[in-house]
Amino acid sequence: MLITDPAVIVTMDDDQREWEGGYILIENGVITDLGTPGAIPPKTEGNLTFFSARDCVVTPGLVNTHHHLFQSITKAVPAALDVPLFGWLKTLYPLWRRLTPEDVDAAVSLGLAELVLSGCTLTSDHHYLYPNGIQLDDTIAAAQTIGVRFHATRGSMSIGQSKAGLPPDDLVEDEAAILKDCERLIERYHDPSDGSMLRIALAPCSPFSVSQELMRQTAQMARAKGVMLHTHLAENVEDVRFSLDRFGCRPGHYAEDLGWVGEDVWHAHCVQLTEEEQFLFGRTRTGVAHCPCSNGRLGSGIAPIVGYLRHGARVGLGVDGSASNDSGDLIGEARQALLMQRAKEGADALSARAALRLATRGGAETLGRCDTGQLAVGMRADLAFWPQGELAAAGAWDPVAALILCAPRRPSHVMVEGRLIVEEGRLTMADEGHLVARLNRLAERLKTLA
Repeated sequence: MLITDPAVIVTMDDDQREWEGGYILIENGVITDLGTPGAIPPKTEGNLTFFSARDCVVTPGLVNTHHHLFQSITKAVPAALDVPLFGWLKTLYPLWRRLTPEDVDAAVSLGLAELVLSGCTLTSDHHYLYPNGIQLDDTIAAAQTIGVRFHATRGSMSIGQSKAGLPPDDLVEDEAAILKDCERLIERYHDPSDGSMLRIALAPCSPFSVSQELMRQTAQMARAKGVMLHTHLAENVEDVRFSLDRFGCRPGHYAEDLGWVGEDVWHAHCVQLTEEEQFLFGRTRTGVAHCPCSNGRLGSGIAPIVGYLRHGARVGLGVDGSASNDSGDLIGEARQALLMQRAKEGADALSARAALRLATRGGAETLGRCDTGQLAVGMRADLAFWPQGELAAAGAWDPVAALILCAPRRPSHVMVEGRLIVEEGRLTMADEGHLVARLNRLAERLKTLA
């Protein structure tokens, strides 16, 4: 496929190159050549498909580093609208214990559709609830129907309320069973190769829902199997207080003591880490999934993203669960990241291009992907096309900055591995109306059981 006539190509490569016009050549799902304006594309063997990107800014596909897709069935629950994290969780646990595999399949499908329609080509999902026969396999099957690259994380909870944990006892699992299922999922699904459409990571839910021993054993298994590690950390002041009271140390030191720092680890939120802990993450190249909308929605605070970047930590964006964000708009998340950092640190704290980098290459690096997140020869052909003729972009002098500053925005086309999964603003592998109707029907059933 030869992509021609773009308004602007934004590469996010090492040199941060951008140019007006040019072309992108894709062969077998890989970018094999990029041309500046006036360059002549090389001759290729076989049939060549032409794709016009006229009037579009072309960027790498966006990357989502933290989500709970099952929560798409519990958006805007009235009793959970105005409470902080711990109260929010306690309100929703009783609803989530009633979920079925069919609920999860519908919720994951709809949540992924939201992401893809906002320009996302690669997402992780932190699934940690397994009542009524639900398995991580259910989320994986749903992802394959949408066509997005998927990092499924095997979440877990093992410490219930009877042992001073937060979740109800009937939502926690036996730790030996958790580790056995982690091993099964890695062996069955994990694909570490370049261009992989599916990877597995291990993700005990949080310090207040699993034991220290499970954290240690999970880290040992992940490193033996060559997969990444993920959890929540320092999401709000309650989270920090729990760590101090239970473990006698701050969350960053807790993570370090258990071996949960390094390039194979990324933590969600990290809103309340100190300068010393930020330095630890930078020194060890630990990743951070920044979720500004959810952090704001739950009143958790503004994460010190400028500090993480200054110290050298890997940082990407996450929309977080649809019950604490109530949306899966990843380009909107980039805008919110910019606004919140500027509100805290000043107007020059985070540029529009830096926010876009968090949403693309930063996210790919956070998930340990060196094959996507930028437009360069040898990278997978994951692209988003942002039309400039729409109302939101009218009057914008800088079309790249306008992607972040001029909201709301939607891509007209999205490609994964050189295949269109969004065409003319519509999903190609699923019917949006059917997804909405199905989820609403199941949500109504859940309401009757609440």
